[in-house]
Amino acid sequence: MKTLGSERSELIPILLAVQDEFGYVSEFSMQFIADQLKMSANEVYGVATFFHFINKKPKGKFIIRLSRDMSSIMKGAKSVARQLRNDLGIRMGETTPDGMFTLEWTSCIGMNYQAPAMMVNNEVFSNLTPPKVHRIIEDCRQELYAHRPTVGNVGETHASTLSYASHEPNAALNRLVQQRMSPADVSGELTVSGLKGRGGAGFPTGVKWNLASKAEGDVKYIICNADEGEPGTFKDRIILGKYADLVFEGMTLAAYAVGATEGIVYLRYEYTHLRPHLETILAARRKANLLGENILGKPGFCFDIRIHMGAGAYVCGEETALIESLEGRRGEPRNRPPYPVEKGFLGRPTVVNNVETLATASCIVARGAKWFTSIGTERSKGFKLFSVSGDCARPGVYELPWGMTVQQLLELVDGQGAKAVQVGGYTGELVPASQFDRVMGYEDLGIGGSIIVYGQGREMLEVAENYLEFFIEESCGQCTGCRIGNTKLLDGVRLLQKGTCSNRYLNDLIGLSHSIKTTSKCGLGQASPNIFIAINEHFKEEIMARPVLAA
Repeated sequence: MKTLGSERSELIPILLAVQDEFGYVSEFSMQFIADQLKMSANEVYGVATFFHFINKKPKGKFIIRLSRDMSSIMKGAKSVARQLRNDLGIRMGETTPDGMFTLEWTSCIGMNYQAPAMMVNNEVFSNLTPPKVHRIIEDCRQELYAHRPTVGNVGETHASTLSYASHEPNAALNRLVQQRMSPADVSGELTVSGLKGRGGAGFPTGVKWNLASKAEGDVKYIICNADEGEPGTFKDRIILGKYADLVFEGMTLAAYAVGATEGIVYLRYEYTHLRPHLETILAARRKANLLGENILGKPGFCFDIRIHMGAGAYVCGEETALIESLEGRRGEPRNRPPYPVEKGFLGRPTVVNNVETLATASCIVARGAKWFTSIGTERSKGFKLFSVSGDCARPGVYELPWGMTVQQLLELVDGQGAKAVQVGGYTGELVPASQFDRVMGYEDLGIGGSIIVYGQGREMLEVAENYLEFFIEESCGQCTGCRIGNTKLLDGVRLLQKGTCSNRYLNDLIGLSHSIKTTSKCGLGQASPNIFIAINEHFKEEIMARPVLAA
């Protein structure tokens, strides 16, 4: 195990290092770590118990985590789970008596277009069937399990058709140096382009960089949010796997525009298998003087990037919760203001952009804002990457110009005849068939990048149950409405499934839904009731007509 650090911000890397060596983090280890970091053991315990992938007790040699997002459920995850339970002789959440296997459900692991999928330790297996998982278990038992490229064929995601594929390596940085662009020129190019954050919030990227450049502080940070945890979203994993250089170039451009010297990639734990690939690319960039001191011979342009692993918490996709996690705390969202551009990581001005935003920024600076503004609509400039999964014949990552309708997208992915489409992941909006003429753009459906297609045979109450189970599991628990209210909504869904939910109680639950949205601090609680409200609005006749199920 590596030598323990002395800063609180090193807490989560230390916990993960202890786990790598011993298989879990014992209470004794937590006390020892607390002493080293001059913290209380309770604080360490609070952080360790917040994150899903920090083991607090011994688990099996092979930890099997089967994804249970709706795309996986639709593609047969329940039959795969049944096969795993039969082969291993244990239920979900249990470990075999010989200590070989632990079996667990987990949320989306970024393989929705090849669902069902699971992780065995840090390796990913996709397109699972009961016979296939039986063979995987037998391989593990015979000690034939080895590291192998199991994350599937990236070509199936149409990655070769993305604009990123035609980007000349480091063209943006070369333009910056050759044309002697000032920091204001770089952020100004993005402002003119109209690029908005691709993580869902849609804040103008050039404005964010400009605000951070003007913020007071000798030390500033650039953070790449690679904690892609929204169920149904896998575009950032594809970008990191195929075009990581673009992302790192975007971080370097941001550093120049802002005056930062340190960059951090916050990589979700489920993408651990990508880390060696990313470290190799970073090393090559340092060797080529694209990172480090006096980048490309430009005096004073000094910047480097390190990777920080997340430990499994969906809420850390929210930028202030991510920063809390980086600082060695529970990933609980902060009150704003102050905003990260004023007071972010370690109290210093910080820019947080997601993977897609940074990669797109590189293309814009290289080609100019005019190229980007020629794509899309008047209010929604440029193109957007969409992760498409569910009941369609051609799932994958698609680059589309803003302005397409939902119906046009369905035709592109062979999902015609759908009953509904979830736009923007679980926190987004459920669009019924009667509204498929709605536009993908900031003037209408400009949220997120996850598209989940639901065919005519899908039971919408099952969809709502799955969503609410996810939100209950992932809530940080700070807000009473989110912590308790979502459980009440789930109870209501299950009453509806049994055919025993009265109209009066349903109306009470709708009122509760709006209360949760208005009293929650972060996007999780503000969006978690959306699915309950949507099925009541668009599918009420269907859900209220269910027969009463026998007890």
